[in-house]
This record gives sequence, C-alpha cells and structure tokens, in this order.
Amino acid sequence: MLKKLFILALVGLSLQCCAQVEKKDYEGNWVGTISDKHSFNFTVTLTPLEENQYQLTIANETTLIDRNIKSDLDGEILLTLDTDLSVHLFDDAKEGVLAGFIKSGQFFYHVALKLDKQNNQYTGQWNPFMFNDGLFSNAFVLYVENLDDGSMAAYPIFSDTRYRGAYALDFRMQQNILSFRDSNTGFRYKAYFLKDTIKLEFLLMDVLVTDIALSYSEDGIPLGNTNAPKNQSANTPKELNDGWKVANINRWGIDSNKLNELIDSINTGQLVNMHSILISKENSLVFEAYFDAFNAQIPHTLMSGSKSVSSAMIGIAIDGKIVRDVDEKLYGFIPEKYQYTIDSLKSKITIKDLLTMSSGFDVNNLAQEDYYQNPNNPNSWLQTVLEAPMVKTPGMYADYGSANPFLLGVCLNERLNQPLEIYMDEKLFAPLGITNYINFADDTGLLPYFGGGMLLTPRDMLKFGQLYLNGGTWNGQQIISENWIEKSFKKHTRLQDYPDKNEYGYLWWHDSYNINGKIVKSIEARGAGGQFIFVVPELGSVVVMTAGNFRNRKGNQSREIFERFVLPAIIN
Repeated sequence: MLKKLFILALVGLSLQCCAQVEKKDYEGNWVGTISDKHSFNFTVTLTPLEENQYQLTIANETTLIDRNIKSDLDGEILLTLDTDLSVHLFDDAKEGVLAGFIKSGQFFYHVALKLDKQNNQYTGQWNPFMFNDGLFSNAFVLYVENLDDGSMAAYPIFSDTRYRGAYALDFRMQQNILSFRDSNTGFRYKAYFLKDTIKLEFLLMDVLVTDIALSYSEDGIPLGNTNAPKNQSANTPKELNDGWKVANINRWGIDSNKLNELIDSINTGQLVNMHSILISKENSLVFEAYFDAFNAQIPHTLMSGSKSVSSAMIGIAIDGKIVRDVDEKLYGFIPEKYQYTIDSLKSKITIKDLLTMSSGFDVNNLAQEDYYQNPNNPNSWLQTVLEAPMVKTPGMYADYGSANPFLLGVCLNERLNQPLEIYMDEKLFAPLGITNYINFADDTGLLPYFGGGMLLTPRDMLKFGQLYLNGGTWNGQQIISENWIEKSFKKHTRLQDYPDKNEYGYLWWHDSYNINGKIVKSIEARGAGGQFIFVVPELGSVVVMTAGNFRNRKGNQSREIFERFVLPAIIN
C-alpha cells in the first residue's frame, strides 16, 4: 500500500476512499488547505562566530531553527543537528560563496550560500519539497489506513504533484497521536486524531514548520496542477546565464508548426502528465517548454536516468586513475566484512560487467531493487545484494537491474578519500555549472545511490547529454575523456529481459526511430515515468523530457513524442 500511494501521488489521479468505512474509524481521505504556500521555502543563514563556531538559522516566514553550533571538521563546515539533518559546506571556487549539501532524510540537497559582507553572514535558499515558487495548489490529503495488525498508517499527499512524493514509515501511535516520518525529505509528521478532525503537524526535526486542520472526505482531492499556465511556445528560450547559449529554431529550419502541435496536444490532454520538453541544436538551447506548473528552477527526478550519471563518474574515476580500468574485479573493492559472500562466479565480476548489466546477479529476485530496498528487509542493501545468488556467468548475459550500478557507487566510494557526493560535485557538476540538484542516498544515509533517483533541472539534464554529444567537453573544458564517451556509447550487450532487447552501452540505452523512411539512431538515459535524455549525434541534438507517467501504461509516451513530433520537427 505504501508504494501504491507514493506512486499515486506522482501520477496525478484523484484518490478515492478504498473501502466503505464509518467516519469514526478514521480510515480514508482527510483533506485540508495549507494556509501559506511558501511554508516549505526556506532561507538558510550561516554566521561565523569564533573559530569553528557558527550560528545557523533556517526560516520560512518565521525562524524555525536558530542554533549556535560547532563544526565537526576543521577546514570545512560540518554541522550535525540531528540524525536526519546536517549541513556540510566548503569554500566554492567563486569568492564569497559557501557551497555544499544540506542532508535531510535520504536527500543531499546541493546549496550555495552567498556572503553578505555588511552583516558578515552567508545566506541562501533551500527548497526541501523541490518547488522554488511555493505550492501551486494548497490542497492536501492525508490518507489514513487501518492495518491488519490493528495499527494505523498515514500517507501525506500534496495536490501539487511537482512534489517528489513522500515515503512514509516508522508509524508510532501514542494515545491519539500518530507519529511518522518521510524518509525522502526527513520531515516528520504528527497526526492528532480529534473528534471530527485530524490536526496534522509538519516538523523539521522536532520544530513545527506548519500545521493543517483536516476534514473527512469520501472523494479525496483531484491531484495535479490543472490550472497551470498554458503559455508555452516555440519562441527562443530565455537566457538564464546558466551556461546555455540560446537560439531560435528558425536558424536550423526546425518545424515550429510541429512543435506547436505538440504543445497543443499536451495542453488539451491528448498527451498526459508531461512536465518538460527541451531541445538543443549544435550547442544551443532552441526549444524549452514546461507544463503542469513546472519551471526551469525545479529539480526533477531522473529515476533510473541517473544511472548514466553513475557511468560518467566511473569514467571520471578511471580518467583520474582512482579506478584502474573496467577490468578490475568487483571484490577488489568490497569491504572486508562482506568478503564472505564471494564464490567462484562472483569472483569474476568486473566493473565492466556492472556497467553493462551483465554481472550475473539474480537481479529479478533476491538482488532486485524492490527486494533489497524493502523496509522490512532486516539486512543492509549491500549485504542483501552480495548474498544474492548468481544466475548467470558474468559478462555472458545482460539482465537489467539497479543492483549493478548500486555496486559501482560502493566501489568508487571505497577508493575515495573524500565523500562521494563532494567528489561528484567537484568533478562533474561544478564544471558543468550545475548547482541546483539533489542526490538520493542509499540505506546508510551516507552514500549517493548510483542505482537512480537523482534530481536535476531539465536544463541541467540537457547539459549532461550535451557533454556526451560533445565528446566529454562543455564550453571548451574537457570534463570526461573522449575515450570514455566512445566506450560508453559502444554497443556492448543486449538487454535480454526487455521486449525490444535493446543494445546497451555503459549504462546508456540504444534505440532507433523510423521517420518517414529515415532511420535515426539515439543513445539514451532512461528513467521510469517518462524521464529521457536522447542524444542524437547525426542531428547534433540532445532532447530532454520529464514526465509523471507512473503505473498508467504511459511510460513510453515520451518515446512516442520523440518519434512523432520532435524528430520530424528537427529533420523537417
């Protein structure tokens, strides 16, 4: 039920009560309105005091946290406020900027605090629920469920579907108060079950952020930003000083009528749950459209699309001689405490096998992502995967599974003398000018999860694709070696568990499209729900699409849009 409700929150459907129950039982939908749409837009201020001492404040319209705290590190700022909340900052290349991460729940939020010289303090923004401009819709529903064991569970769902979605767990009932937390954001909740209402408190640590009075409803609320502006066009995109040159599609004869037809099809509901579509041509951003109240400043989940980012990090590590080459063996990286899991087949697994989904692990069962990430799994994700049986000889059979890139992250982390998220920022994101992103952590809460789940803005997704199209360079800087790009895009295997049996590179998909008899080849980063980065070398283009098509049989709609509208417009 937890996963079902989490997915419903992303899809944009209307929640209906799952059973006819008496109101006094509390099971069902409890709806209300959040009074201040900016409740979850925070300002973070850091004031240096004496050596290694800082005053940290986090505020919305009111001050939530105001604490004098000592850094856990010398030379860097590491402020640990709680098991779910910490701040890790360091000097940015830009003078007067502290950059780093706010770690809350399983998210590493990248932030930048700028120096206010007059007040001798650093200030920046933190949007833990992703949207930079406040809630588009203030409507909210808490779905309450009576579990078979007599306990209760509750799932917070925003009508504004730009929110990534909560993963509610750790339910505890004390008298009439149900406490739980969202493992994604680290936010905590308290639901007070009163006579005719539920009072719900949103908490950062134990600090009240806002509260809401909820009333029982048979019908729930409609999800999705149906009144979002419909002002998209094929005009020249806005210049945002983010490293992108912008240009008009007419320069390359791209068909504006076809793109306007695409916009109309989305706005009239013929194509559903699209969030963004962007096109680059010869290093310029030429088309950009956002839907459902999304905008250029909101990081969007890549789901498994960030596996391709994981591949990039392995390439950068090989370029930097942190990893010798793709033929290094997996168990040369695995910590001593897990070496007992090795056997004659596992001893043969290489980095290349992980990059090409051909490790031989039982990724459809005991090493499946849903299995090792199950909250009821008593073991760590790493232990669960390494203890899983082998079903194929390494390098002989490609079977798609997130356990493979997950292990790549573990391997790289074992070779680094700095936190993995900082290494990723220094070597990839900072050189690309990417500052507004969120990394998703593994079960330790300490390590970015290489299996998926990162959030980037669509413009930054496009940058990443452009980096690969340009042989590893961005604005004249070589970030990844051209040799790695070539190897990554090479067709190494075929994914045997997919109907199309796609050819596969180093965590990059291969596909082809028939456009009026012309076969166009594309190399792609793909994520569930319709997240795509299409790299099309023969057209000098990169295309990005983000969407919310989860569990509605529309997951391939982005590919259909690419073939039906985008490629014909570019080829014209």
